[in-house]
Amino acid sequence: MYTPRAFAETDLAHLDALLAADPFVTLVTTGEDGHPFASHLPVLYRREGGRVTIEGHWARPNPQNRHVGPALMIVHGPHAYVSPSWYPDKEAAARVPTWNYAVAHLSGTVERFEDESALGDLVSRLSDRFEAGVGQSWRFEPERDDHRRQLRGIVGFRFVPGRIELKFKLSQNHPVANREVVATRLGEMDDPGARAVAAMMRARAD
Repeated sequence: MYTPRAFAETDLAHLDALLAADPFVTLVTTGEDGHPFASHLPVLYRREGGRVTIEGHWARPNPQNRHVGPALMIVHGPHAYVSPSWYPDKEAAARVPTWNYAVAHLSGTVERFEDESALGDLVSRLSDRFEAGVGQSWRFEPERDDHRRQLRGIVGFRFVPGRIELKFKLSQNHPVANREVVATRLGEMDDPGARAVAAMMRARAD
């Protein structure tokens, strides 16, 4: 990922925040035909110090579950368009449009698993993580044959990245006056992504 020094982050607490806000990732591998292959997946995230573990599952027909070798996981953060008309120095500096955003690229190897008990545990933890967010309480019930049979339709994975790149492009390469007005304008928008970018900008100004 192209990451100018001004936009590079190293504090893994920022990765924690991205995945807490949006645990729906893009997993990219190389297909058997040599072309990139992407899956879009909900995941569970855990960090202990500098060690990150991410878990999820594929549908069994997804050919990515047979991949062996390097993989790239993209964690998507908020993003927003920035108009050059907002900048106090727009004429003097001949400012142009841009886009502010936060993203993480995690590189490593995917470990697959098909054990029924491990899959059942994974599905239980996924439902614990996401059901509350929609006000429901569905749970995997291992004592039910029909629930266990459903596990045959998935393949689990565990991903421990060896390299983590964080890019937070938040106008750090602009004068303070520009950053302040961009944060203000984005914060006033009726768009959750724009407001989230504004909050990130303000957090770095404190």
